[in-house]
Amino acid sequence: MPSPDQSDLFAGDAPPVSPGKRAPAHQPLAARMRPRQLSEVVGQEHILKPGSLLPRLVAQNRFGSLLFYGPPGCGKTSIAEAIAHETGSRFVRVNAVMSNVAELRDILATARRRPEAATILFIDELHRFNKSQQDLLLPDVEEGSVRLVGATTHNPGFYVNPPLLSRSHLFRLEPLATAAVVGVLKNALADSDRGLGARGVTADGKVLADLAVLCDGDLRRALNALEVLVLGLPERAPITATELEVFARERRIRYDADEDEHYDTISAFIKSCRGGDPDAAMYWLAKMLAGGEDPRFIARRLVILASEDVGLADPQALPLTVAAHHACDFIGLPEAELTLAHATLYIATAPKSNSATIALGEAHRALKEQPVQTIPSALRSGQGQANKRIGQGRGYDYSHDFPENISGQDYLEKPLTLYTPKTTGWEAKIADRLARWKELKARLRPDRSG
Repeated sequence: MPSPDQSDLFAGDAPPVSPGKRAPAHQPLAARMRPRQLSEVVGQEHILKPGSLLPRLVAQNRFGSLLFYGPPGCGKTSIAEAIAHETGSRFVRVNAVMSNVAELRDILATARRRPEAATILFIDELHRFNKSQQDLLLPDVEEGSVRLVGATTHNPGFYVNPPLLSRSHLFRLEPLATAAVVGVLKNALADSDRGLGARGVTADGKVLADLAVLCDGDLRRALNALEVLVLGLPERAPITATELEVFARERRIRYDADEDEHYDTISAFIKSCRGGDPDAAMYWLAKMLAGGEDPRFIARRLVILASEDVGLADPQALPLTVAAHHACDFIGLPEAELTLAHATLYIATAPKSNSATIALGEAHRALKEQPVQTIPSALRSGQGQANKRIGQGRGYDYSHDFPENISGQDYLEKPLTLYTPKTTGWEAKIADRLARWKELKARLRPDRSG
């Protein structure tokens, strides 16, 4: 590791290519084609259009720390490097996976000794820094010794320490639209300086659009895939659909277990099932399976949905989803995909009721906000001589001795209404039944309202 007394620690991490200079040929195409100015960044118009906050801050060189949050290949690093170019700042790049506290101390010490250099410290994958590493940045961020630019694919609200987050401007980046990716791919094919123009390989718009779609809005991946395709062809040859087939067969869905894409996709799946959209539910199910999600995790969510959102509107939902969970265990993939599809369609198309969820919440609220009710003597256990001597259980009316099994007896000292049945599916019959029982109780106990 370089010693902290070097005059320009990690000088090689400065922006690799200034405007007008040729990019090193050994660099990957995605690195060679990086924008050199903010105006060259494609997509992200919601934060980069003229007059927006970020371009104004950069133009005035009056920004502090910045956090860029978005999926891979959407332009986080490119924006950071473009900002450094436009402001003439010293650019030090650190990857959080490979960095450590000692390296950070060296970088920050050098920045303090060289305030005139206006150091921008770019930390890629900032979410992988632990609390101690993030806390180490705070004093220099506050003093302005460095301007932190962090890039993360994870929600900063969960992974960035609140003090650091509160001292930074947060910008959310989106996956690039297909048209934006196609435009960059066309430029890369034509550019003889930084791109692949010297090879004279061509591709029509449909092929480039298909490549962009396969890359899920990840521009870095699209450019690197294009480079592989071009280098695998003779000069001046066209890229056809046949060449794309190999890449398509190796496509990987962007889906990382225990990370944002995992939580966002299962959230979309749950809400689609709850909202009665079987098509959307099947799409998100297929994405999770293609991304390698554990089928048992999906099955557990379906079991929860069966009680939380279907409930008594269709009492068969719970045993069916429990059976699906067991089936995933002993069948395994790929056949278990059919079981999950079966259960998903059942839940998505079932009538919905969250009455059990609401009733449980109301019961918890009553326990929390009101005095705990004493168990009525008639409902207490009358087993054992001691209980019998003190009269426990005396006065209990055995329900089966009465018409329709309704005795009219109260089972709370102070009656509460916690469960309100809905009028969908099977639960409509429950609503009718409870209304009938209420009438019977009123007749049997005319001194009570039921």
